[in-house]
Amino acid sequence: MSNKFKKIVCVDYTKLEPWALEELQELSEEELCVYNDIPGTKEETVKRIGDADAIIVSWKTQISEEIIKNCPNLKYIGMACSLYDDASANVAVKFARSKGITVTGIKDYGDPGVAEFIISELVHLFHGLGAYQWREMPVELTNKKIGIIGLGVTGQLLAKCLRAFGTDLYYYSRTRKRNMEEQLTYLPLKRLLETVDVISIHLPRNTVILTATEFDIFGTGKILINTSLGLPFEESAFRTWIKKQGNFAIFDGDGKKELSEEAEKMARIITANKSAGWSAETQRRLSEKVLQNVKHALL
Repeated sequence: MSNKFKKIVCVDYTKLEPWALEELQELSEEELCVYNDIPGTKEETVKRIGDADAIIVSWKTQISEEIIKNCPNLKYIGMACSLYDDASANVAVKFARSKGITVTGIKDYGDPGVAEFIISELVHLFHGLGAYQWREMPVELTNKKIGIIGLGVTGQLLAKCLRAFGTDLYYYSRTRKRNMEEQLTYLPLKRLLETVDVISIHLPRNTVILTATEFDIFGTGKILINTSLGLPFEESAFRTWIKKQGNFAIFDGDGKKELSEEAEKMARIITANKSAGWSAETQRRLSEKVLQNVKHALL
């Protein structure tokens, strides 16, 4: 590739900072095209891309096989969001790459805010500082058994933060993270659910790990936290579980996006309207990483 793309389009609201858009313009021969909303249809997405050979897209817009087929000039798709795997991506990554299109994503940009949110909400619930109090008497994080499901960057950061409070930490992950096992103990999923008081779930989108069976094992008097994109559980099973006395659930804005309105209104469900992973620092890291990927693709 040359040191510039012919035309770069920001297909939707990517949240790139103004300085990053200025640098992106330097990497585009034609005028940079920036959209600040979400296309309502596939046809609108194709129209926005037009004859561009490079696009930047957030996780809110689908770039499907059909869209890619209708945009024959595409050479690069930069995801201004995480790319864990093909199944959880909003871009048809495997198909795009089979057509010779480079696809990149970013990671490790919103994790500190998520860890801060989880600890803050647990403290509020443990001490009764909000609408609910977990136990009859306020309790501390010290010695509480907390399980982390999905030990990626966010899960690892949360574990490091919780250690400072003297919590008893466990984790379950598809792959063992033995380098972390001085800080927390690996348990198979069933054992983890039997053991802990709290589970915090950090999984890629479209990953369902809890069904009625797992909720029965988890039992009552427990707390579920979800900051994943999407629901990592069957909602019907969750709704049965949350009705049982003593169970609580905590969601940030991303974690509740696919939760039905009826479920969100149920008792002992605590939700936030904002993404816990979004802050001024997050936006800066996102902008830096997206721009770095574009520059690397031009090498």
